[in-house]
Amino acid sequence: LAAMSTDAQQTAGVIGTGLIGGSIAAGLASAGWRVTGHDGDQDVADRAIELGLIDHHESSLESLLSTSLDLLVVAVPPKATVEIVANLQPGVPVMDVSGVKVAVCDAAAHLTDFVGTHPMAGRETSGPDAASAALFHGASWVIVEGGSDAARRLVHDVVEQLGARPVHMTAHDHDRAVALISHLPHLVAGGLLGAAHGDPHALDLAAGSFRDLTRVGASQPIPWVEILKTNDTAVLDAIGALRARLAEIEAAILSDDDSLLTMLSAARDTRQALGSPVAQVRVALADQPGELAKVGHAFESSGVDIRDIQMRHAPYGGGGVLTLSVRPGEEGALRLALEGEGLLIIP
Repeated sequence: LAAMSTDAQQTAGVIGTGLIGGSIAAGLASAGWRVTGHDGDQDVADRAIELGLIDHHESSLESLLSTSLDLLVVAVPPKATVEIVANLQPGVPVMDVSGVKVAVCDAAAHLTDFVGTHPMAGRETSGPDAASAALFHGASWVIVEGGSDAARRLVHDVVEQLGARPVHMTAHDHDRAVALISHLPHLVAGGLLGAAHGDPHALDLAAGSFRDLTRVGASQPIPWVEILKTNDTAVLDAIGALRARLAEIEAAILSDDDSLLTMLSAARDTRQALGSPVAQVRVALADQPGELAKVGHAFESSGVDIRDIQMRHAPYGGGGVLTLSVRPGEEGALRLALEGEGLLIIP
């Protein structure tokens, strides 16, 4: 690949230095890469440099593309991603991180070294201040079929270096799946919040279950409008499937048979297969002695009772993510105690 750096240290260019791009930059830097960034918002770029997420900022996209890179990462919203990749020239391996893949991969069809990806990790807050090298530890990271063998090997290695688990699928399969498990839940959260807002007493009574169901409603709305409209075909199919399911539930409520019990029992079984109905706190652990001792001391000082514990090891560089399950309502006290021990909490 002609544009690759000849230095021993690999160099990445990251377009977009907010939450995802900044976290990728920080993770690559931790893995030994030199990272140059570009962001259309100068304040965001300045903050990324101040936080040490990137080593250098190029003032224009053209100047970034003129540097010698081993990898270009496009970490901007879907429409901007489509526009950027459509105008790129072949020569350097490129990966994107957009939450919609068909439109992006179609726009990048002329790039033999383009690999579409999507990290299944994030948080409700945005911007470089929310970025973290630990954001992707233990998360699934979709790598879409396509691109040269060399580019795919590089992207696969990068995903593992960032602590994530590569998952390979087609662009169509990805867009259909995220419509069901990400895009539709966001719309449902918005619908629930809108319905509750119209009731004078509902929000005053809102507790754990309602807050859990509507958590994603706290996300920035503008990027979500773009995501939903870009993936409109799969999203509308998901809405149709939910509408049909709700009609079945309505009929079951009005019936005299056991169909409602059957539906709720099946839903319970599916949810239990995902994990226990408890509150969870995720902690990023460094690959160094004493990390688990800090966790134990946090439980002792907070008085919180642990219900379950899971460790997801990072495949690159040691460490990983510790998921702590506690009784609902006790997660706040545990988070404070863990932060008091100097541990990083992952939303």
